[in-house]
Amino acid sequence: MSIYNQILKAKTEHRPLFAVLIDPEKCFGQKLVDFVKIINAALPDFIFVGGSQMQSSVQQAITTIKELTKVPVVLFLGNSIQFCDNADAMLFLTLISGRNPDFLIGQQVKSARKIKQSGVETISTGYILIDGGKKSAVQSVSATEPLSEIDKIVDTAIAGEMLGCKIIYLEAGSGAQNPVSEQIIKEVRKNVSVPLIVGGGLRSVEMLQNAIDAGADILVVGNFFEIFPEKVTEFAEKIKTK
Repeated sequence: MSIYNQILKAKTEHRPLFAVLIDPEKCFGQKLVDFVKIINAALPDFIFVGGSQMQSSVQQAITTIKELTKVPVVLFLGNSIQFCDNADAMLFLTLISGRNPDFLIGQQVKSARKIKQSGVETISTGYILIDGGKKSAVQSVSATEPLSEIDKIVDTAIAGEMLGCKIIYLEAGSGAQNPVSEQIIKEVRKNVSVPLIVGGGLRSVEMLQNAIDAGADILVVGNFFEIFPEKVTEFAEKIKTK
């Protein structure tokens, strides 16, 4: 079964999924090996790999991860040079909340032929940057502003679905002070039918619960685990009991 079909199946069953995000620039070598051992004990649904600036570190990270675990690895990349062909799938992102053409279509054009020839499963994803209370790396790199008005966020999500995005990703930014609010998640959930990923600023099981109750299909946690890697099991167990 493809990764996307797994996501659709879980959504139909009202079963939330959990993804651990690894940034190869911050987690590598023995630290990565040790972290994957923790992940193996927790068994999240996916490992997202991204946030790095160098292709080689992404490729090496995925090679290491896949040697140590059977948890599916999904690319979550910021630009075209980071693509590598040893992942199980990738979120083919377009930053629909911004108006920078390079992140709406430019980077995608640069990598499209290589990705298609690789055979890696690609999942068209409408990426919406939400104001998380602090300037995020995505905001800096993409030179775009996050959205804060609920109506505009909802309209953007609807447009993304109508344009053919198979997933909508609501992102508050790595290390956000505030996660995506329950109200935003609820309103987007009411207006789009595709799976909904929520990430950024999730740092407690209560926050996970709130996002799930509001309608999130996949929860992504990364920055928090860089500080508290031992919390992976607690978070995974919380989602599995839903």
